[in-house]
Amino acid sequence: MSEVGKPATKEDFLQPGNKQVAAGYVIYGSSTMLVYATKRGVNGFTLDPSIGEFTLSNPDMKCPDLGKIYSVNHGNFFQYDKKVQDYIDVCQRKNKSNGGPYTQRYIGSMVSDVHRNLVKGGIFMYPGTTDKPNGKLRLMYECNPFAFIVEKAGGVATDGKQRILDIQPTAIHQRTPFFIGSKGMMDELESILKS
Repeated sequence: MSEVGKPATKEDFLQPGNKQVAAGYVIYGSSTMLVYATKRGVNGFTLDPSIGEFTLSNPDMKCPDLGKIYSVNHGNFFQYDKKVQDYIDVCQRKNKSNGGPYTQRYIGSMVSDVHRNLVKGGIFMYPGTTDKPNGKLRLMYECNPFAFIVEKAGGVATDGKQRILDIQPTAIHQRTPFFIGSKGMMDELESILKS
């Protein structure tokens, strides 16, 4: 860390996500919602256009331990690691006897997909591919904020090997594979990735 009163350096910014104190996002569709997380928890505020203010609509948000939604770009299936393919296969084969059936929902917007899974339960995956083994999403300003929010709501976020918030960045635009969602679904994914 730079000394107080001295110019900031690049290293001041290259800190792991576990040093964050807050994160949030705004999502809009039929309504506009601000989701904001601090170390105390996650709260959702919906814009009331009649007064032009955000009002607390979803206090103390919690990510369900299980869900029935998996979000992944299926177009890249054959470029994913075999163990990621195995987990997707498990999701597709879920039925009433083992917690399913699951539904695949992938909007192509991480904010929308992760928000839906945060509210309803689910898992979002953006694995590395044979062409892009480090994935597409940026660690510092895409993955870390969402990992912070979802973890504060009781979910889990990893790169498939370690907790996202514990990764020590080496570059501002560093990319990483990203898996995030309901704890039970993430536990099942991790058991397959580690097998």
